Amino acid sequence: MACIIIAEEILLSEHENLDRFETLVEIIARLRAPEGCPWDRKQTHSSLREYLLEECYEALEALDEGDIEKLRGELGDILLQIMLHARIAAEAGEFDIGDVIKGLNEKLIYRHPHVFGTTEVSSAEEVSHNWQALKQKERGEEKSILESIPKHMPALSYAYEISQRAVNVGFEWRDMEGVIDKVVEEIREIKDSADREEKEDEFGDLLFTLVNIARWEGIDPETALRAA
Repeated sequence: MACIIIAEEILLSEHENLDRFETLVEIIARLRAPEGCPWDRKQTHSSLREYLLEECYEALEALDEGDIEKLRGELGDILLQIMLHARIAAEAGEFDIGDVIKGLNEKLIYRHPHVFGTTEVSSAEEVSHNWQALKQKERGEEKSILESIPKHMPALSYAYEISQRAVNVGFEWRDMEGVIDKVVEEIREIKDSADREEKEDEFGDLLFTLVNIARWEGIDPETALRAA
């Protein structure tokens, strides 16, 4: 074990500026080079998909645990996935990490006109409303308000986003009592269902209504269920 530690220290000592972004870019390029790492060279956008999702979940776990050191490491793992995808795209002549950063900077400046422009806001809620309006303007006209919601989101988060999109176009209960009445109605329909398929449909309706209660109360349904 001591020999392994010494070997690792020697390898690290050969590289300077390990806290610099440029060093990371160079390391990723070397890993993907013909004389680089066979595993890294073999990866594609598709093969890396599961790792990107896994690293995001591990970062969320670190947040839930309040483990800052673990979070630091997991954010690094997510960054690795971003760097690999950008490098694969660069090798295909599509885009590189510079394009990714440029696009992000442009987006942040454009969607914060109250910071980088002359727009005035008085609350975080107003900022959020402006952000969504600018986001919609960027995307142009959509066939459906649900069109841009990622279909691979966790089910509760997906339902929450659908609920929020519906509110943005005027579909909303007048008050919390209306949502609770809907919950009671859905429970009754589950009881009255004739077969398993119908019960499953009604149970889905019940879950969606419960997600609306979470939205009304400002509760993240995924977090609440995990904590239950």
